[in-house]
Amino acid sequence: MSAATFPALTERLPSVRGKYEFDAPLARHTWFKAGGPAAVLYTPEDEEDLASFLRRLPREVPLLCLGVGSNLLIRDGGFVGVVVRFGKKFARIETRGEQVYAGAGAPDIAVAAAARDADLGGLEFLRGIPGTIGGAVRMNAGAYGREISDVLVEAQALDRAGNEHRFSRADMGYSYRHSALPEDLIFTGATLEGTPDLKENIERRMQEIADAREESQPLRTRTGGSTFKNPEGHKAWQLIDDAGCRGLRVGGAHVSDKHCNFLINDENGTAADLEDLGEEVRRRVRKTSGVELEWEIRIVGTKAEDRA
Repeated sequence: MSAATFPALTERLPSVRGKYEFDAPLARHTWFKAGGPAAVLYTPEDEEDLASFLRRLPREVPLLCLGVGSNLLIRDGGFVGVVVRFGKKFARIETRGEQVYAGAGAPDIAVAAAARDADLGGLEFLRGIPGTIGGAVRMNAGAYGREISDVLVEAQALDRAGNEHRFSRADMGYSYRHSALPEDLIFTGATLEGTPDLKENIERRMQEIADAREESQPLRTRTGGSTFKNPEGHKAWQLIDDAGCRGLRVGGAHVSDKHCNFLINDENGTAADLEDLGEEVRRRVRKTSGVELEWEIRIVGTKAEDRA
């Protein structure tokens, strides 16, 4: 695939201070290490550069934001459009009294550590979320009894016209792993609220979370994190286990033996293997329990057989 697979895409791109890459491999940027290329990969220089880009980019050009590539499966045909990848300038973290500001590209674990260093508790749960703040704010990410909706003060975002917006917690319309705001908003940063506490208490809770993850999750594998949302009144992993899916394999992908709600890509696995495996898990769970599992991992792009 090349940028030419999207009609005259290269000619429609505005000039930027950031960086463009064409026919850019995306597998190396995702935790699954699978999937096809982006027609265009754009790394903005800063928020002003991104806003200028959005103001001048034709609205019909598909856009996808990429953080550290957790919770994301890009199909083998790649993404025929522009993938926006946040660089270091979007990873800024600042503590302001009892609040922490984090750019969209700041890793969740780094935000938890910055809060700890400022003697602010309440954000330890971010230690257990594999991703960046932009994605966490978008999906109301959570772990170990807390979620973003518990701590968000304000989120900043750009719309497709490059206009900046600020949203309070109430504006976000949060529910379980979901926000009600338009999908085409690009979150650029967020302010979170902590609670004064002793650093040693915060560190202890963060270590407990790290230990719990190490014990229960396949952390050192090619996985994207939790695959399916927990249905109301159920645990997704239990439904998957009860359906006999522990260790289930499709091609080069399999269901983790350690935690059934994680799909693992072997070295030769494809995005199609992972998606087909997930769909087979959903089919078996539906058959055995009547429960319809909903993907928590975001699946984007074009299947290889549909690629132009």
